[in-house]
Amino acid sequence: MEQVKVLIVDDNVELRGVVAKFFSRQEGITVVGQASNGEDALRLIAETLPDILLLDIIMPKMDGYSMLEQMRQLNLPKEPEVIALTALGRDDFITRAVELGVRYYMVKPFDFPVLYQRVMEIAGRRAIRSETTMAAPAVMPARSLDERIAGLFLTIGIPAHIKGYQFLREAVKMVMDQPEMINRITKELYPGIARRFNTTASKVERAIRHAIEVAWNRGRIEVLNQVFGANVCSLDEKPTNGEFIALVADKLSLERSA
Repeated sequence: MEQVKVLIVDDNVELRGVVAKFFSRQEGITVVGQASNGEDALRLIAETLPDILLLDIIMPKMDGYSMLEQMRQLNLPKEPEVIALTALGRDDFITRAVELGVRYYMVKPFDFPVLYQRVMEIAGRRAIRSETTMAAPAVMPARSLDERIAGLFLTIGIPAHIKGYQFLREAVKMVMDQPEMINRITKELYPGIARRFNTTASKVERAIRHAIEVAWNRGRIEVLNQVFGANVCSLDEKPTNGEFIALVADKLSLERSA
């Protein structure tokens, strides 16, 4: 019987490895590749023509939603069926994924035997119950800080493809490591990010400002207030760069220490 070809797309290298190892032990399934972002995934899809795509939504360079939109433009002989594996469990995220053709939406941490069954169902095959199927990994790899930041930015409406996204991510990480840095934003924070990306402090400041304005211009103030746990946002009053960075850093620091 022909093997079911599976492509794994997730920026968490440890999780990709765990999923690939699990499916490599299952009868009837071949893992044809792995990708850490949407751009690489599109290339691999065209090269390997997988039957099933296991897709994370939160990824750098190009998130899962954008990747699905661009996949439709590849003119593939047959598009892969998609199972979303993500930490985002909100109804609007699920609805958007379904509208883009996702067959199943599984929130991390997911059950490996159930994932295997879903893959076989979509492929029109009967799931083969065996010791290797039931011997699923006991522990899912923890979400990295980059994944948590990416999830937060996606939730509040900052797209991954704009330059300010990368600068904001670095700013949040720097402030989490050194909270006092928020008081030296122009003298140390912006210049530090500029050195990492071979640009200027003024361009860093403008790009971060643009990213914040993109989020606010989408008008999802109720989402912003829900994320930060208080009525700290309004359409008329955008936070300064420093205020926004501090909000995000504080939220993530509290989650880490909880």
